Amino acid sequence: MKNVLKGVCIGLGIICLLTAGMYLGLSWYYIGEFSYNTWINGIYCTGKSVSEVNQELSREYSYDSLTILDYEGNPYSISAELIDYRFDFAESLERYKSLQNPYLWIDNLRGGNGEKHILPIIHYDETALEEQVNALPFMQEKDSMRTRAVEIRKTDSGYCLINERDNVLNREKAREAIYNAVDQFEPEVDLQKLDCYEDLPLNEEMQQAVALWSKIQEFQDCMIVYQMGEELIPIDASVVCDWFLLNEDGSFVFDEQGNPVLDEEKPEMFIAKLAEEYDTLGGPRDFQATRGEIVTVTGGIYGNQLDRKAEAAYLLQAFKEKRIEIHTPEYKQKALYQGKDDIGDTYIEVDMTEQMMYYYEKGKCLIETPVVTGNTSLRRGTPEGVNFVYAKQKNRILRGEDYASPVKFWIPVKGAIGIHDASWRNKYGGEIYKTNGSHGCINTPYDAVKELYELVEIGTPCVMFY
Repeated sequence: MKNVLKGVCIGLGIICLLTAGMYLGLSWYYIGEFSYNTWINGIYCTGKSVSEVNQELSREYSYDSLTILDYEGNPYSISAELIDYRFDFAESLERYKSLQNPYLWIDNLRGGNGEKHILPIIHYDETALEEQVNALPFMQEKDSMRTRAVEIRKTDSGYCLINERDNVLNREKAREAIYNAVDQFEPEVDLQKLDCYEDLPLNEEMQQAVALWSKIQEFQDCMIVYQMGEELIPIDASVVCDWFLLNEDGSFVFDEQGNPVLDEEKPEMFIAKLAEEYDTLGGPRDFQATRGEIVTVTGGIYGNQLDRKAEAAYLLQAFKEKRIEIHTPEYKQKALYQGKDDIGDTYIEVDMTEQMMYYYEKGKCLIETPVVTGNTSLRRGTPEGVNFVYAKQKNRILRGEDYASPVKFWIPVKGAIGIHDASWRNKYGGEIYKTNGSHGCINTPYDAVKELYELVEIGTPCVMFY
């Protein structure tokens, strides 16, 4: 019995020695490595050295660049590569590992360590960063704060207030914000949101300019829009800025209430300029002829003509009343269409060189026929110009000093000149018009003029050219 007890004791002793040896062996193993069940930033670190864990953690972090937004949201970038930017966890890892007791690794079997979160130490070339920051456009301004002006200037868009003392960048705050963002490896920094812009104080002269600007702004605040066909012409600050009454030195004239005075001749001058641009009556037009070229057609009775006097009176009153409206102007004569293209895509074309007439409706040619126009040898040539159908009549007798000609269809386009059938003719086109032409009208085959009479409406443009 004694021998059995002795054997058991010896066996237990051996087991204890082996267990102790194993425990001490693992403890010695963990002296140079991280202890059992160690997790750092989501990485399993048990049995790994500080160097190994540092490499793994560094691979998990990336930082390409810092984007800097200025007051207007313009982005500028500082590349991490240019400033030799890198992460290093070694110091934090060494500090954490020093807190681990390798002989108490068994405590980790119960989850004693848990997961540890550490931040890296940031390294970068400070000289290179300073060079990058100094190279940013908004950091290179050399002007003194005292030289920043507040003044009213005239531009193509009208008078505007130039206030160089509003939203001025505080470069020291901006520099600090950029360096802090780099240290915190932030991807973006918005200088406006970080209050890096500030307003500088104004002296008395500057305050007067700001007060004057409010009156200038009110004067220029015009919301009248002219409807010229499909085109809209706004009467905005770019137009109204020329309507101030000025002294000889270019300064504003003010009334007794201190408000700018209107030069009442300027609205009238604007209407005159508008009429010169959009009046088409009798003026030259570039026209795409069916024969394939662009011809310039001048003269005729068709076109738009603004009522300048009525419009000058309207514009002056509407401006004073600060009306907000889209205005269709009054015309002394109004074409079928308004705007610069008053012919549109429905018209009659009379090519007197080719002795051809065409009728287009919504861009599609419905009639194409030879014609005979005025006799050029007798100086009765049909006049050029853009005219229009102002009447339609059947069974008319056309009379002149030496003729009385009955026609079935009469479509006058300018005075006594019109389009009609000619029963006395059996040939059309060619060069007949040079020696045996009409008295000025457009002689047209019966079937063609009959069809034209049925299709064309009063007011339709008639483009006539050689």
